[in-house]
Amino acid sequence: MQTDVSFRCDDGFTMPGVLTTPDGPAAEPRPGLLMIYEALGMNEEMAKVARDLAAEGWTVLIPDLLARGAKPICIARCLRTLLSGAGAPLDDLEAARRHLVGLPGVDPERIGAIGFCMGGGFALLLAMTGDYRASAPFYGVAPQQMRNSCPVVASYGEADRTLKKDPARLTDNLEKLGVPHDVKVYPQAGHSFYSRAPGRLLEMVGPYTPFRLGYHEPSAQDAHRRMVAFFHEHLDTPGAGS
Repeated sequence: MQTDVSFRCDDGFTMPGVLTTPDGPAAEPRPGLLMIYEALGMNEEMAKVARDLAAEGWTVLIPDLLARGAKPICIARCLRTLLSGAGAPLDDLEAARRHLVGLPGVDPERIGAIGFCMGGGFALLLAMTGDYRASAPFYGVAPQQMRNSCPVVASYGEADRTLKKDPARLTDNLEKLGVPHDVKVYPQAGHSFYSRAPGRLLEMVGPYTPFRLGYHEPSAQDAHRRMVAFFHEHLDTPGAGS
């Protein structure tokens, strides 16, 4: 089931979001996923991803980070936060996490993060907070250094010229930390290969940009399989450490 929700941020702002829950009753609390969308914002493709994840048995919350005002300003604020590692968008994501763990039927000890593009960078920042059991960034900017991290399953497209160094940097960070990880680069894919671009114009122009943006079904299917298996491994067992 997919419903519109809202929650209160630290500064009093009421942020909207989309909550997707698995069908049917649960015998015990389920894991939860905080999902951060790409810079295009909330759209049907992101909602579909949430439904696919809920079908695996996880409650998914997508906070609408771009709801605070004009979209370009909100995007700029998010990008500054990704570069600096600090800022109001991270506070909003923490408020979203608190809302998620407070929901009936969600196990507060079994929370994962997933993000795409801009959201992928946030998923990696959240991985370092100690509040998540696993993180799944898709084509996200990798931090220069990671002081700690939960287990990470990451996916990149080799044709994406904007993130050439990020897969290796992320792998190096996670190996130094001794953290379970699965970082894969797909040779035939570019940026945003996991979901279809909303709008015909972006779909037509995307492959000719430095991002080499475009949906690539074989890569998307394999990345989905890897992500789902990783989340099942690290989120499904109550009380198990990461």
